[in-house]
Amino acid sequence: MTRKYNFSAGPATLPQEVLEQAQAEMLDWHGSGLSVMEMSHRGKDYTSIANQAEADLRELLAVPENYKVIFMQGGGSTQFAAVPLNLLGDNDSADYVNTGVWSDKAIKEANRYCSVNVVANSQDTNFTTIPSFESWSLNPDAAYLHYVANETIGGLEFPWVPQVEGVPVVCDMSSTILSRPIDVSQFGLIYAGAQKNIGPAGLGIVIVRDDLLGKARESCPAMLNYETHANAHSMYNTPATYSWYIAGLVFKWIKKQGGLTTMAELNKRKSDKLYAAIDQSDFYKNTVQKEARSWMNIPFTLANSELDEVFLEQAVERNIVSIKGHRISGGMRASIYNAMPEEGVDALIEMMTDFEKSYG
Repeated sequence: MTRKYNFSAGPATLPQEVLEQAQAEMLDWHGSGLSVMEMSHRGKDYTSIANQAEADLRELLAVPENYKVIFMQGGGSTQFAAVPLNLLGDNDSADYVNTGVWSDKAIKEANRYCSVNVVANSQDTNFTTIPSFESWSLNPDAAYLHYVANETIGGLEFPWVPQVEGVPVVCDMSSTILSRPIDVSQFGLIYAGAQKNIGPAGLGIVIVRDDLLGKARESCPAMLNYETHANAHSMYNTPATYSWYIAGLVFKWIKKQGGLTTMAELNKRKSDKLYAAIDQSDFYKNTVQKEARSWMNIPFTLANSELDEVFLEQAVERNIVSIKGHRISGGMRASIYNAMPEEGVDALIEMMTDFEKSYG
C-alpha cells in the first residue's frame, strides 16, 4: 500500500509509526486481551495509558507544576463557550483579538456570555496582517485576553505572544501546539483541538493555571467546568479514551524524534522551502504578511483560478491529497503539521514546478 501525502487541515495526517503501533495493539494491548477501545477508563490498564500521556505532554511542553492539564471532549470549538463560562466570574467583559475565521467564531460565542471588547481587528486587510500591539484597545479590567495563535484557514500566525499586565492571556493553539517549544508560563490558559498535531478528532486539551480554576459561573455545565475535570483527573465521565491513547502515542513519537526543538527545526525548514517556491514564482501567490505567515497552514492561489481543478486532479495523480483551499478562501492550502514528512513537501513543490511549466 502506498501512503498518500495528506495535506488536510484536520483531521490531519498522523505519523505512520503511530498508526502501525495502534494497528499492532488493536486487538490486544500489552497482553491484556483487550483493545484499548474496550477498556474501562477507570481500570489500571487504561489509567496507566492516560497518566503516561499526560506526563509526556507535560514533559514536551515543560508545563509548570501550577498548571492543570485536562483532556476534554469536543475539540477546540467547545472551548469557545467553556472559556468565558469558566473565567469571567463576576466580570462582564473580555478582550478578544480578531485575526480570522476562528477568532470570529470565538468572539460570537463569547458574546452570548459577556461584553466582548475587540481590541484589534485585521479584517480591513482581509486578515492578512496582525495589528501592531501598540494599536490595541485593551481593557485593563477585562477578565482575560483571548487570541488565536494560528488561523488555520487564512494562514496567519502570531510570531509573538501578547503580554498584558494583570490580565490572563488565553490562547487557542489548536493548529500550532507541539510544533515548537513554548513558554507555558506566559499564558493563563491554552486550549487546542487534537486533530492537527495531537491525534484524532474529538479530543480537546486544556492547560490552565491553578488560580483560574474555581471561577466558573453557576450556569456553567459540569461538563464544561475546568475545575470539575481537573479534580477528577479528566475522568469525570467516560473520556474520549481511544483518541487519548493515540495522542499518547503521538507524544512518545515526538519525544523519539528529539522533542519540540527538533520539530521546530523541521517545521521551519518545510515552511521556508514551500514559501520560497511560491514567492519565486509569478504563477503562485500567498498574500499574508511575511512576518505573520503560518508554519502550519500555507494557502496559495494560482494565477488562473480556472486551472484549480486541473491542478487538484494532477496532484491526486501524484498521491497528493486534501490540498484544496477552504471554501471561504478558495485556491489551495497545504497544511504541513508535524507528521507531514519533508519529502511530502518536496513532492508538492516538484508538482507545482511541473504544473507551472505546463500551464504558466
